[in-house]
Amino acid sequence: MVKYLNVEEDTEYSEPVSPTGQYFNSSVLSICVLAVLDSEIPIDDSPTLSLLRDVFLPINHRFSSIMVNDENGVKQWKKVEVKLEEHVNIPVFPPGLSPESYDTHLSDYLSKIAMEQLQHNRPLWNIHIIKYPTSNAAGNLIFKLHHSLGDGYSLMGALLSCLQRAENPNVPLTFPSLTSAPTTKLSVENNSFLRNVPNVLWSAFNTVSDFGWSLLKSTYVEDDKSMIRSGVTGVELKPVVVSTMTFSLHHIKQIKNKLGVTINDVITGIIFLGTRLYMQGTVGGSNKLNNEHTTALVLLNTRVIGGYKSVKEMVKPDAESAWGNQFGFLHVSLPELSSAESCQPLDFVWKAQKLIQRKRNSSAVFLTGLLLECLRKYTGPEATAKYIHSTLKNSSMTISNVIGPVEKMALADHPVKGLYFMVVGVPQSLTITMMSYMGKLSVAVGAEKGYLDPIKFKSAIETAFGMILDASQEIA
Repeated sequence: MVKYLNVEEDTEYSEPVSPTGQYFNSSVLSICVLAVLDSEIPIDDSPTLSLLRDVFLPINHRFSSIMVNDENGVKQWKKVEVKLEEHVNIPVFPPGLSPESYDTHLSDYLSKIAMEQLQHNRPLWNIHIIKYPTSNAAGNLIFKLHHSLGDGYSLMGALLSCLQRAENPNVPLTFPSLTSAPTTKLSVENNSFLRNVPNVLWSAFNTVSDFGWSLLKSTYVEDDKSMIRSGVTGVELKPVVVSTMTFSLHHIKQIKNKLGVTINDVITGIIFLGTRLYMQGTVGGSNKLNNEHTTALVLLNTRVIGGYKSVKEMVKPDAESAWGNQFGFLHVSLPELSSAESCQPLDFVWKAQKLIQRKRNSSAVFLTGLLLECLRKYTGPEATAKYIHSTLKNSSMTISNVIGPVEKMALADHPVKGLYFMVVGVPQSLTITMMSYMGKLSVAVGAEKGYLDPIKFKSAIETAFGMILDASQEIA
């Protein structure tokens, strides 16, 4: 159970802890984010403390604060003196091993730190410097940040504030556009009021249906136990195996243009098909069809944004793209797979598009936010955290993505070859995260150790990508 420090009445606070920050750091939830940077060159750790002091800590006062209970029992951020040495970890592995052997050591280390609880008597972050060459990098830098500090958008903004453009530090990094396809305003000539009434009614029906289903999924209706869901109580306390794979954004854009969908639709379709292929499995040499009811929680950034803002802009009062946790969950049921042989791969992309677009066009996420606020107001943050825990526990997987820069980055003159992130501490057997960087998409898979087979799951996702790419190229 999480314990907070109680403080004297004259203590000064930085700010109250946001409701979502309280939920994610409660007696039932303690969720963290691991951000992993692959370095192209061996890591020199000598500038670590100065970089943390001069660059990282000034980004946001939460990095120099601890979470405490005030005299009324309300959680507050309290500014403290940070002992940087306590936050830096440099593990020692056996010397002289092959890169493949260090792959295993890195995987085991990620699993180890994913399970460790951050200490609440100091700021809720750590860094880990891996000074051994793996098959993907000459060294690794791992940030572990508690989710109460902010969501993926906030934490990525913080991380990117520490990084510079590799070839020219004076030129800012650029990002792919986050703007959606333009919408056409209704005109009197083409759209009468009566013509739009069915759309309004349909949106209202979707809102009621989606909100009702979300309510049931968060309370009574659990997904079936399956090859990707052990259904074991306390699965968030079990070790996870983190594996990664990389896809070309050029190929994903080719599929997008052929099908007339979004990049997110393509990626989600690939994940859905790959997951079903993995669930189909092979038993005794013969294919076994597994179409258990399976729900994915797709994380949706609720900010109205067209791109990343500077961290200075994010922390301003009433900022358009404010710092913090601003996202919602979409419950999306995975399409069923008839058989691998008769599978129509593109159907998974179109179904993903239809399902997500339908749910985006409803107000269920907004109503869920109101429900959480009412729960917090009348039953307290701990009861609300239990509701969120149940929402996660009753589903099979979580899917989230973050958009990264187009150009190569560097940290203290260390070129970053690649980066990915993983959400840990969630009560699910499977978590999938995605991040774009330099024209590539890194997909990270967090799988319950000993239950899912990460190698077979990775192979299933790669197979799904190939099937969808090949099928899209057959379209004239």
